[in-house]
Amino acid sequence: MNSSRFSENIYKLATVFLDGLTPETVARFPESGLDAEAFFTVPDAELRHVLHLPKGVDFGMYRREEAVARARKEQEFMDRHGIRALYVHDADYPRRLLEISTPPKVLFVLGNPDLNVEHLVSVVGTRRCTQAGMDWCRAFVEELSPLFPDLWVVSGLAYGIDSVAHAAAIAAGRPTAAVLAHGLDTIYPAAHRLLAKDIIAKGGALISEYPSGVTPYRSRFLERNRIVASISDATVVVESEIKGGAMSTANTAFSYSRDVFAVPGRPSDTMSSGCNHLIRKNKAHILSNVTDFIEDMDWRPAGLKMEPRQRLLFPELEGDLRIVYDCIRFRREPMTPDAIHAATTLPIAKVMAALGELEFDGIVSRLSGNRYELA
Repeated sequence: MNSSRFSENIYKLATVFLDGLTPETVARFPESGLDAEAFFTVPDAELRHVLHLPKGVDFGMYRREEAVARARKEQEFMDRHGIRALYVHDADYPRRLLEISTPPKVLFVLGNPDLNVEHLVSVVGTRRCTQAGMDWCRAFVEELSPLFPDLWVVSGLAYGIDSVAHAAAIAAGRPTAAVLAHGLDTIYPAAHRLLAKDIIAKGGALISEYPSGVTPYRSRFLERNRIVASISDATVVVESEIKGGAMSTANTAFSYSRDVFAVPGRPSDTMSSGCNHLIRKNKAHILSNVTDFIEDMDWRPAGLKMEPRQRLLFPELEGDLRIVYDCIRFRREPMTPDAIHAATTLPIAKVMAALGELEFDGIVSRLSGNRYELA
């Protein structure tokens, strides 16, 4: 690596170590005529002027130099262990992360993933999963994998469904990415060290937004969940209680206008209560099998002919169904329930009931972001 390129990487890496430097500020670098090196080397007054920094925000030269020094030590650790950093403005940075308000400034990566492929799916669930949940997760990943040669399965390396999803992807010959809530100098839980090694050996990757020495605790798992939720177009929840990490990931994915899928269960099953809740609140598609998933995602599987859903050209509809149908029919863009409510003045409960019936009959389709269009 030549010295100029080394310096460029050091300055990019230094953005991680400067407290108060937000992803929003880093995102403004290009429009301000800055690159990472310029940010860390221009005089204080010039930096404040170029970035239009508000009062109370200070990136003094001493603090910036300290961040660069820490970045040099981190680069030495990364070089020893084959870790690389993806800076938010790099071409191979995961493009889907750029769609959220708080993308990681830098991703630390062990492995050589392509996280900009067309087909990524995040699979999450409870740590205390049932045998039925494990079996369903394995079957889903194993049936989906041969249909999409570029498929990546993303999860969080936790106990339960996460580890089952990673192992199922490896068994199916597909790469898998584990998003961690700590630095790449350790593995948590320690019991999954062999699984982590297997992930790397089979072409997958370990990913974190944290440098070495950062240990896991509760808030970092919640921060990690936003990456799992946004790095792919779809999040599948296999089993979950009402509260927990999987529900956090699912709700975050929904807020990012990603498709969320939940495997339904009996009302009496505690480990299905979260999935049933997501479905009841119209935050998740009901997921019974792989065909449901690829139809709802509108993915085109290799070598598989799928029969399109049938609908009447001029369906016989009355009352609320006709009102909601006509509202969607005469709009060029898909509509959210709130938009339909505003356009028709129907109570939101009636809008949701009509949409559910129209979707069940194959007349409308639900898209990502809880938007609807004619099927």
